[in-house]
Amino acid sequence: MKVFFELLKREFKLFWDNKVLRLLFFGAPLLYGILIGYVYSKGKVTDLPIIVVDEDRSAMSVKAIDMMQDNEVLSIASLQFNTANLDRLMVEKSAACVVMIPKGFEKDILTKQYPEITTIVNTSNVLTANYASGALQLVLGTLKAGVQIETLRKQGVPENLVMSQYEPFKTTFVKKNNRATNYMYFLWPGVLATVLQQVLLLGLALSFASEFESGSFKELVLKTRSTFSLIMVKLIPYLIMSFAIWLMYWGFTFWFRIPFFENLGELTLVAGIFVLAVSFIGILVSILIPNQLKATEILMVVATPSFMISGFTWPLSQMPEFIQAIAQGIPLTHFLPAFRILIIEKGSFDLTYPYILNLGIISIIGFVLSFIALHIKKRKVLKELKLAKETAE
Repeated sequence: MKVFFELLKREFKLFWDNKVLRLLFFGAPLLYGILIGYVYSKGKVTDLPIIVVDEDRSAMSVKAIDMMQDNEVLSIASLQFNTANLDRLMVEKSAACVVMIPKGFEKDILTKQYPEITTIVNTSNVLTANYASGALQLVLGTLKAGVQIETLRKQGVPENLVMSQYEPFKTTFVKKNNRATNYMYFLWPGVLATVLQQVLLLGLALSFASEFESGSFKELVLKTRSTFSLIMVKLIPYLIMSFAIWLMYWGFTFWFRIPFFENLGELTLVAGIFVLAVSFIGILVSILIPNQLKATEILMVVATPSFMISGFTWPLSQMPEFIQAIAQGIPLTHFLPAFRILIIEKGSFDLTYPYILNLGIISIIGFVLSFIALHIKKRKVLKELKLAKETAE
């Protein structure tokens, strides 16, 4: 028993002497607890952007619009008076719903023609679609009841009969994009993109760190003194393997019968820039942290919460500003909206330009910093080799 307790004591000492392990073991739960707490701190979604098409422009339609704006869940991102370019506008504004008030709405109510308000629900994000459609049902139901009661009172109908009479207008909800509200179509692509980001980061964490740790970096420098070539030697294999994974993902869509067929060429281009951005982050950490275990641990800490703060499920606009700032530096944050636009919403390629630009900026910054860091390491090694040669002579 004494030996057993001595071994336990030894194990605790080994743990405590490992600064990185100690930091990760206690720091990661603390960091993630605070981070996730802030991500979901609001507990509910508010100010979801919607588009209202008011073809009637009457006092009744204005009243409906005011009621929508007063609802805390909804925020009118755009007020239109016709249906021109509605599909594009829906993508540009990231609208959760489009509410269409028809021409002659007020007149038809007063003449008992039973008009219809149509709401197009963007189900590319199931969570925001449910929140927005629920809020609109509440708003339109309240408006309907108010109009009905007021109309019947004016007609002198007794109060006890008011609620049993006709409805003044119909409300129809039409699902757009993910019409079946299939949770797999919504969640599965985001998870796969997260996995691709994680395996790239973990793989490239070892790229230069393993060379530094084993001492083989000197041999590598002697074979090619070009900093650019050194980076490309490490990068190109992962680009090729990433394309193989991309083809595997494409095969999955047939295996699971997921109808993701449109804009695949454009999405592949965006995915290529995404892979570059992720790869340069991995290479940079691998150069700065010349230890395989530590580089891997650091990138795992970065990669693990990236899906939660990317805004793919829980809207980024609902998170604190400092979380949004952190999310902007993660490639996944910019790739997933582009995916949703091209594949789920079937939007045009130019709508993804802002996300491509952000991925390009991350790639350039990652490459430049990696180049500078590796160039400094290479010069240091060359100086050591030169000094060793002079000493030998």
